Amino acid sequence: MSAPKSAHSEPQVVEFRGAGGLTLVADEWNRDRAGSGSGQAGRPTVLMLHGGGQNRHSWKKTGQILGDAGLHVVALDSRGHGDSDRSPAADYSVDTLCEDTLAVLDQIGRPVALIGASMGGLTGILVAGKAGPQRVTQLVLVDVVPRYEKDGSARIRDFMFSHVHGFDSLEQAADAVAEYLPHRPRPRSTEGLKKNLRERDGRWYWHWDPAFLTAPGDDPFVRVEKLEQIAIDLTIPILLIRGKLSDVVSAEGVKDFLEKVPRAEFVELSEAGHTAAGDDNDAFTEVVVGFVSR
Repeated sequence: MSAPKSAHSEPQVVEFRGAGGLTLVADEWNRDRAGSGSGQAGRPTVLMLHGGGQNRHSWKKTGQILGDAGLHVVALDSRGHGDSDRSPAADYSVDTLCEDTLAVLDQIGRPVALIGASMGGLTGILVAGKAGPQRVTQLVLVDVVPRYEKDGSARIRDFMFSHVHGFDSLEQAADAVAEYLPHRPRPRSTEGLKKNLRERDGRWYWHWDPAFLTAPGDDPFVRVEKLEQIAIDLTIPILLIRGKLSDVVSAEGVKDFLEKVPRAEFVELSEAGHTAAGDDNDAFTEVVVGFVSR
């Protein structure tokens, strides 16, 4: 599905209230379409949840294309990420992220199709289970399954930890990203990094709370079992997207998930890694738009 060329829709920056009253910031397209009696009636809002250490801008052009297609779209900054509030108690557990998202669903006030990458995907499974099929009508998991590869996850955390004290320049940050994502073409300009970094006292810092890395979490085994069972019990359409170059979701992990959740659809993007939306945004967006527009 492609958007009409004349239907370009600019997002608004909006705020929601999360658990404990935290302010959560989002980009929103077509707010006037939400719940309206227009031609979009019956089509869910699309709510996008990014991965750990990312923010709402990590979706690249996906939100814009979905908005241009006439859908009501919300790309949320999770707590401690982007422009959303940081948790005073460094509470960044999946359960709390779920409570934030459920609060956002209440404020949206209509059914949503959830798209979650990595951390956002695990949160999405939990949200879909708690909210029920009347409130969450579709679920897209972007390079994440409950039984993900620990080595790949550790590589992400190592990258985040190694630059927690910031960079001397945007060029230095670009060098670090290029080393971490060697499969991704390096942008000609560093301007795009300003959406992910903030300058303080002459240095550039990632725009997320460093306490996110050291906050206590629940038992990984218990969490895997819990999320897996919720996914098995879901009755809504599920789409799993894997980046073929990913070291976080393996082919074996996909096979295991699809055996346990046989209703789920699966698409693999040959030119993408774990950061699928940014690695091959055109292919990623085409798959997502087709799925949520049914």
